[in-house]
Amino acid sequence: MSADCIFCKIVVGAIPAKKIYEDDDVIAFNDIKPMAKVHFLIVPKLHVETLKDCDATHQALLGKILLLAPKLADEQGLTGFKTLINTGREGGQEVFHLHAHVFGGGAMLPKI
Repeated sequence: MSADCIFCKIVVGAIPAKKIYEDDDVIAFNDIKPMAKVHFLIVPKLHVETLKDCDATHQALLGKILLLAPKLADEQGLTGFKTLINTGREGGQEVFHLHAHVFGGGAMLPKI
């Protein structure tokens, strides 16, 4: 947990978010600046700054995030979707707490 991390504050309930899923390891909520009709984030409760900071001890958590993406996408009514993990400032990361974006629902998908 990082005291100045916005996602850590969402995890503990200090900042509200429109949650779509939560368990002991992860939380998923709608992005506050959606880039598509459906745009949510899957965030581990464990504070890890970037994907680059992960190692073999994070393997189960990373697998859980990726396997949860299609399940939640389906629950949100998506028949297709895009996932994105920005890593580091040069990779477009704005919040330095590992998270996966899931986008879908129309032609507004970000072009990457």
